[in-house]
Amino acid sequence: MAVARSLRRTNPITIALAGLLAVGFLIFIFSSPSTAPINVPGARQLLKSKEAASHALSPPSLPFLKSNLKAGEEAPPPPVVHYHMNNVTTTADPIANRESILILTPLARFYQEYWDNLLALTYPHELISLGFIVPKGREGNAATAQLQERIKKTQAGTNKKRFASITILRQDEEPPLQSQAESERHAMSAQKERRAAMSRARNALLFTTLGPTTSWVLWLDSDIIETPPSLIQDLASYDKPIIVPNCFQRYYNKDKEAMDVRPYDFNSWIDSPTAQNLAAKMGPDDILLEGYAEIATYRSLMAYMADPRGDPKQIVSLDGVGGTALLVKADVHRDGAMFPAFPFYHLIETEGFAKMGKRLGWGSWGLPNYFVYHYNE
Repeated sequence: MAVARSLRRTNPITIALAGLLAVGFLIFIFSSPSTAPINVPGARQLLKSKEAASHALSPPSLPFLKSNLKAGEEAPPPPVVHYHMNNVTTTADPIANRESILILTPLARFYQEYWDNLLALTYPHELISLGFIVPKGREGNAATAQLQERIKKTQAGTNKKRFASITILRQDEEPPLQSQAESERHAMSAQKERRAAMSRARNALLFTTLGPTTSWVLWLDSDIIETPPSLIQDLASYDKPIIVPNCFQRYYNKDKEAMDVRPYDFNSWIDSPTAQNLAAKMGPDDILLEGYAEIATYRSLMAYMADPRGDPKQIVSLDGVGGTALLVKADVHRDGAMFPAFPFYHLIETEGFAKMGKRLGWGSWGLPNYFVYHYNE
């Protein structure tokens, strides 16, 4: 019987090799060691060991491990950790639900009153992580030294009110303004460059510290020296994606010869047709600024909605927000909302953030009669 043409052309050695390959493949599939990811409790145990980074925001799968291997020993594979993001809640009762808070502060100057106010917050400190970004330069060096001195005392092992973790970042570039004097910081001519630099700092701090278990992000400026101790739970109780209190400043009123208060942050506002018409005539790189007589926007400013005897629970919908004390659901940031360092619909930094949040479907809200206070220089 004649052999089929296809078999006559097939080398017996090729057939044998193919068979061996198939058998080897099956052995590899069914005899490989388990590669199942370790669970989170195992990861937590590793984080507490001396062999791994102890930073709560650093997943142990990162190349952060210390090597204590002897010569010739092979390093074990890094663990794989599963974080179930659907289990991360942001609710109106964050304490009962044990929700983690990340407090982020761009720090150009250190104020002891800011630190004292931070320590006085009644939200459980074991659920609070802190993040700071400090500019390069002499003032930044001084602020870093003062901050580290306070951290050393606060995070001592004997202190039961220490925070879950603290991260300090140093910027590589000099700040656009060498002086942090209030008059120079708020000059209109400096705003675009200054706020673009602030946006980059905020974004760098956010993207470096936002962890997979973070529920809320509280942006708190380093010159906010007085807030209600229940600030975090008060703001979270409204269950809003972006919410901001009214920022005022205590000062000595020479006319009254007594201490008084005045509005400080004018970046929380409701938009107006005038502002929209101004923006429509602007070039692509132009920005609208609030609180300056040179640009009359006729927006409704939350700073002027305040009533000291009014209902502190009154809430209004906003189109722009300030960043002196700003509570944000972490999912808003995870969704892509950041602080534009460029004109975004002719807005920049925190006001641009509110616009970006709105474009992503997240609304902004304000509390006209709930106050925090800025340092008076």
